[in-house]
Amino acid sequence: MKPNLYLSSLVCSAALALAGCTSVAEMVGYDSATLNEDAAKSYNQVMQEARSKRALDTTSRTSRRVHAIFNRLKPHAERANQTGVPFKWQMSVIRSDEMNAWAMPGGKMAVYTGIVERLKLTDDEIAAIVGHEMTHALLEHSKKAIGQQVLTNLAVGVGGSLVASQTGVSQDAIGLSSNLLSQYGVNMPFSRSQEREADAGGVRLMAQAGYNPQAAISVWEKMNRINDNNNTLNAITSSHPTNNARMQAIRNMLPEVMPIYERNKRR
Repeated sequence: MKPNLYLSSLVCSAALALAGCTSVAEMVGYDSATLNEDAAKSYNQVMQEARSKRALDTTSRTSRRVHAIFNRLKPHAERANQTGVPFKWQMSVIRSDEMNAWAMPGGKMAVYTGIVERLKLTDDEIAAIVGHEMTHALLEHSKKAIGQQVLTNLAVGVGGSLVASQTGVSQDAIGLSSNLLSQYGVNMPFSRSQEREADAGGVRLMAQAGYNPQAAISVWEKMNRINDNNNTLNAITSSHPTNNARMQAIRNMLPEVMPIYERNKRR
């Protein structure tokens, strides 16, 4: 079951003076190194399952393109890593009609062929997708989401006694499930602010690697043709920004990132 993001955000905000969502995750054993190691184990399990279903794509043109773009972005992502823990970046391409891509903690990533082939993405547009997911990992959004889930479960289970919960709380008490790491990056939604951060960081990474940041806008233009989420209800209630809001935020960044792209596009 997905956590109540509204409640968790409220509780997390109230707890910032005490710890903050990232620190809460660390208090229950999910420091960066441990989180990355556990994510790597979950990633291997997910890939083994994909391999058993013959869904792990290592030979198609789509797979070759994704890996080439990933490898071009990776040095810039490594330089952007401020977590204090080196990432062991890894990319897999999964054969599926689903329009999806994700990154687990520590840089374990996947792109589904559906998002590339159904949207007919250019290399620059693929770079926008990969850079976005890389930024989720670099900013440790999964760790913050774990902290939010912990606080939500505490609020529901022990009446929001945040101070008392900071010592001696078992994982059973906070309701962390055994498949937690397989959920984060694959199934769990990030907040609007985290999505905006990932968009911004991804645009910078793609510019540094010599991919045109304007392609990040055209990705969402293509998404609008398939799933126009710009109605008022979505704008108010969705955990993600609307497609139009994302495009406008990226347009606002272009004066900053286009000169970076111009310097690097010929390299």
